[in-house]
Amino acid sequence: MAAKQLKCRECGTEYPLEARYVCSRCFGPLEVGYDHERLADVGEVRRRIQGGPQNMWRYHDFLPLAGPQPRMRTGLPAGCTPLIRADRLAERLGLREVWVKNDAANPTHSFKDRVVSVAATRARELGFDTLACASTGNLANSVAAHGAALGMASYVLIPADLEEQKVLATGVYGTNLVKVRGNYDDVNRLCTELSGDRENWAFVNINMRPYYAEGSKTVAYEIAEQLGWELPDRVVVPIASGSLFTKIGKGFAEFIDVGLIDGEVPTMNGAQATGCSPVATAFRDGQDFCRPVKPHTIAKSLAIGNPADGPYALDLARATGGSIDSVNDQEIRAGIRLLAETTGVFTETAGGVTTAVLQKLAETGAIDREERVVIVITGEGLKTLDAVRHSFIDYEVDPTIESFEEAFAESVTV
Repeated sequence: MAAKQLKCRECGTEYPLEARYVCSRCFGPLEVGYDHERLADVGEVRRRIQGGPQNMWRYHDFLPLAGPQPRMRTGLPAGCTPLIRADRLAERLGLREVWVKNDAANPTHSFKDRVVSVAATRARELGFDTLACASTGNLANSVAAHGAALGMASYVLIPADLEEQKVLATGVYGTNLVKVRGNYDDVNRLCTELSGDRENWAFVNINMRPYYAEGSKTVAYEIAEQLGWELPDRVVVPIASGSLFTKIGKGFAEFIDVGLIDGEVPTMNGAQATGCSPVATAFRDGQDFCRPVKPHTIAKSLAIGNPADGPYALDLARATGGSIDSVNDQEIRAGIRLLAETTGVFTETAGGVTTAVLQKLAETGAIDREERVVIVITGEGLKTLDAVRHSFIDYEVDPTIESFEEAFAESVTV
C-alpha cells in the first residue's frame, strides 16, 4: 500500500489511515500521504499501468487502498473515459489543439464514479456497511448505484429542488433518498452532524473525504497516458468544492515526481457559474479566502456556496499561471450548445460552464493559439434537460413532400 498516513494540509500533523477528515489540532483538512520511493523503476510502473484493467484500478499504485488489485475489480468499473480531439471546437475558438476529456462516459454518467469507487472500496476495508453522502445530484446517483452494485445500504441527502432527472436517476437504485429543504450547504451541514452519530455509515464526502478525493487524480493520470505520456499545456476544470480541480493538479504532479512524464503541472484554469462563484470572486479580488455565497444558478452541480477546497484552488491557479473565471446562465446554455454542435458531446450545465470559460479565455487572448488545451467534462447532458429546453428550432410537418418543402421554405425567411 503506497498510502502511509493522513496528513493535515495546514499544520502537517499526521494520523493513521482511518475514517477521519479534519485535524484535531488545527481543524485543517486531511489528505492522504504516500511513499512513492518503491516506484523508482519507472519502466515497471508504466508496464503495470498499461497491463492493468481498462478502468481506474490500473493506477492502483497511486491510490489509498490496501487490497491487491484483482480484489478491487468489484462494483461498477469507473474511469478510462474518452479523450476526444475536438478540432471543430478548436477552429471555432481560433485555437490549434483542444481535447475534451468526457467523463460523462462513466457508469452513472459523471466523474463522481471515480471518487465513490475509491471511497466505497476504502469504506469496506475499514468495516463500514452503509454508504451515505450530501449531494447536488451526480454524487447521489453514484453513491446509490455503487451501493446497489456492492450490496451496501445507502442514504443520499439532496436539496429538495434538485433537477428531476437527477432525482429519478438516484431513486431507481433503491437507495434511501432524503430531500432536504435547503441548499447544498444546508445538506452538507446536516450530513456532517449525522456522521458523528452513525458509526457504521461511511459518508463518502465527509468522514471518508481524504480517500474519496483521491479518485479525482485518475482524471489527470488518464489524460497524460492518453496523450502518449505527455502533458497538456493547459487544463480547464469546473469548480464546485474545488476538490476535483486541486486533485487533477496533484495527479499531474505525482506522475511528474515519479518520472512517468516530464515537465511541469499544466496551467490550471477553474470555471464557475456567476450565480455561485466564491472562488472566482476571490481570485479576481486577489484574496486568499472565499466568502460564502448563496447559490442562484442553473449549474446546480456546481452550486456550493462555501467551497471546502476553495483556498487550495486559488493557490493552484496562481502557482501554475492560470485563473478562475465565471460565466452567467446565458453563457452556460451557449456553452452547452457550442460543445454539442462542434463535438457531438452533450454535457450537463457544469460542462456548459467549462466550455463557456474556455471560450472566454480564447476570446480574451489568455490562451496562446499554439497551446494544447484539455477541458474536463464532468457530467451527461441528459441530467439537466431543462437547461436546453426551447433553445433550438424544430419543425412539424404532414407526411408529404409538399408539407416538408413548405416548412423549410419558411425557415429560410426566418
